[in-house]
Amino acid sequence: MHFVEVILPLSLAKTFTYSVSEAEHNYIQKGMRVAVPFGKSKIYTALVIEIHENKPSLYEAREIHQILDEKPIVNEIQIAHWQWIASYYMCAIGDVYRGAMPSALLLESETIISQKQDGFVDESLLSDDEFLIYQALQQQSSLKVQDIVNILNKKNIFPVIQKLMDKNILVLQEEMLETYTPKLIRYVKLHAKYETNEGLGELLEVLKNANKQKEIVLSYFQLSASEKKPITVKKLIESAKSTSTIVKALIDKEIFEEYYIQTDRVHFSGKTKEEQLQLSSAQQSTLEEIKQSFVQKDVCLLHGVTSSGKTEIYIKLIEQYIKEEKQILYLLPEIALTTQLVGRLRDYFGNKVAVFHSKYSNNERVEVWKQVLEQSPKAQIVIGARSALFLPFSNLGLVVVDEEHEQTFKQVDPSPRYHARDASIVLANIHQAKVVLGSATPSIETYFNAQSGKYGLVEITKRYGNVKMPEIELVDLKDKYFRKKMSGHFSDTLIEEIANALSLGEQVILFQNRRGYSPIIECLTCGHVPQCPQCDVSLTFHKHKNQLRCHYCGYSMAKPTNCHACTSVHLTTKGFGTEQIQQELIELFPNAKIGRMDQDTTRGKFGFEKIIDSFKNREVEILVGTQMLAKGLDFDNVSLVGIMNADNMLYHPDFRAFERSYQMMTQVSGRSGRSEKQGKVIIQTYNPEHNTIQQVVHNNYIGMYKEQLYERQIYKYPPYFKLIKLTLKHRDFDKLKEGSMWLYQVMQQNFTIPVLGPEEPPISRIRNEYIRTIMVKIPTNQSLQGTKKTIQKILNSFDLVSQYRAIKVSVNVDFY
Repeated sequence: MHFVEVILPLSLAKTFTYSVSEAEHNYIQKGMRVAVPFGKSKIYTALVIEIHENKPSLYEAREIHQILDEKPIVNEIQIAHWQWIASYYMCAIGDVYRGAMPSALLLESETIISQKQDGFVDESLLSDDEFLIYQALQQQSSLKVQDIVNILNKKNIFPVIQKLMDKNILVLQEEMLETYTPKLIRYVKLHAKYETNEGLGELLEVLKNANKQKEIVLSYFQLSASEKKPITVKKLIESAKSTSTIVKALIDKEIFEEYYIQTDRVHFSGKTKEEQLQLSSAQQSTLEEIKQSFVQKDVCLLHGVTSSGKTEIYIKLIEQYIKEEKQILYLLPEIALTTQLVGRLRDYFGNKVAVFHSKYSNNERVEVWKQVLEQSPKAQIVIGARSALFLPFSNLGLVVVDEEHEQTFKQVDPSPRYHARDASIVLANIHQAKVVLGSATPSIETYFNAQSGKYGLVEITKRYGNVKMPEIELVDLKDKYFRKKMSGHFSDTLIEEIANALSLGEQVILFQNRRGYSPIIECLTCGHVPQCPQCDVSLTFHKHKNQLRCHYCGYSMAKPTNCHACTSVHLTTKGFGTEQIQQELIELFPNAKIGRMDQDTTRGKFGFEKIIDSFKNREVEILVGTQMLAKGLDFDNVSLVGIMNADNMLYHPDFRAFERSYQMMTQVSGRSGRSEKQGKVIIQTYNPEHNTIQQVVHNNYIGMYKEQLYERQIYKYPPYFKLIKLTLKHRDFDKLKEGSMWLYQVMQQNFTIPVLGPEEPPISRIRNEYIRTIMVKIPTNQSLQGTKKTIQKILNSFDLVSQYRAIKVSVNVDFY
């Protein structure tokens, strides 16, 4: 008997055993995909992680359906890494598998519905819905579930199907569909019989009355004479200014032959720059220090002020690993950043750079996956957001995690809730590769690890080309409002500086960490604020669509003309977002070109590129944006940065609020004055004496680090304690309250370490589910693995209590 152990792409913590024949056993390798039946009738794409001869004792092993791959598409290093992620972040291995693979490689079966061949059907006994389905099956042999939904025009069609099955009319089958299709380009060539000189004369004779067809044939000859390479139909139509129907007519007449060539969707044909990249002396010595640090330690933190030229140092490091023919992974926190960086790296390394992130289509992601798997030179350097971590590297030499402090490296939902920075360090360790963590404002944990000698530490304190750090000016909003020196949300100081920058032809960035027009609409008569019906938040007003939207569940409604509670027409907006800033700017500077960059304006695959390019090419003079703007973007003509309100970041109910505010303000400030002229930053705040704001003004990272470290030690937070957060969700408030209390009490009895909760988070209901959280704080001297095992046991017993089974519990380890 031969068996395979497989992972299913479902939220299941264990692997499953299936039986295989001897021939299959000899063919299958670890890391291949197989289609397996699971449950009553579904078929899933499972991944083989082991081949063995041990019969399962608890259930009868079913046979696999078919083998989907000729060679493994996942390697053993990945499987080991996934198992580490599942165990460390306390999630199911099936979640990791589903999250790691491009969804086009995870085929799910589709139910095909067809009519039973033998048997008489009495049409008079069928209901209207049943008759419609029956009638459709007379026209075509089989239907998909979606077809039936369209025919009946209702969502829940399964009762109807069930009745038809009971009447012995229908039969269901499952069919696996391959969703990845290679991209084929259509080419044409002249038919062989016209290749000779006599043939040409004959050809002109055939076409003497068909002028449009003759034009296309003449264009074909011109192109083939000038280009000496295959000619695509698209190019031929463009150069002849004709249409595809005429080309088809020529193919039908057997004058042209058509053929297809498979090509990559992500194609880059560019020239690499010939001149070498010259590092400044500060950069050169930093590079040597990093190499020196790599002798003893595998991870090195590069702490360099904004605009100190960290990217050039990475490029020089990458160069060294390219020579050794190693693969390089370059992780970035934001898709907006990949856009700018890909250009810089491609200028330097040509088409050795591949990109992998969620704005790419399924098919494009499969192609990058395959290139990495085959160690193709096209994907020697992979740039991507956190998911690029899961690609099938087999020869990784270097991992660069840029802006390592960013919270977007941590996946929040769905599971696996991993932190890309920490997971990439483990991945590099398995490959015996080196890691560079770069940041102008490192996270406190990373800096603590560097200070305690766990990581190497290299610092650059000067900007590239000795450009001065920007001058930071604070504007006290209390005082400005009191003296009536505000226009909307702009102080006279900020307006003056913007006018000054525009008159010199320089660009301005304004930062406001809220999208939409304003977060609250309030009735002046009764004080009513429209709330989301499914979440515990007020609806944000978006002016350009004239609607109120919930930023948590996507619910939207048209802007009310009168109050829903007391029908008064006196409504006012409170607070402000990027849209409102843009409106006010249009009134203040009617002649300036103003752009906006937030989640609403960067939808679509090239949303980021369009905005970043137009700003870089100076088509936009003032750019308003959310935190997308704050990170690592490089614009050489920005001389002024304005932070509209520094306070709304400071007062978040989060132990990282001060650290994050410092990072955000320093990063945004760093976008200013990146070439010869010293830049300027204006921070508008109600609290100019606040410690964190003063630390930003004096660029005092060490001061912020020491102050935060002192507080973290007293209040038991990272880096002195590890945090595990349990989130419980249920639609019934009382059941959730009772269940969370039960879980908390059991934990309290089992642990001597601090267990806090059950707490209602600031937003205590999302999508009609109430939320409670429990936090466990584990000191660094206590076994993390042991604590997790106990938590897992408690959760398993919680799941066995019948009245609490419906409560969803998610575990977030190291939640940041």
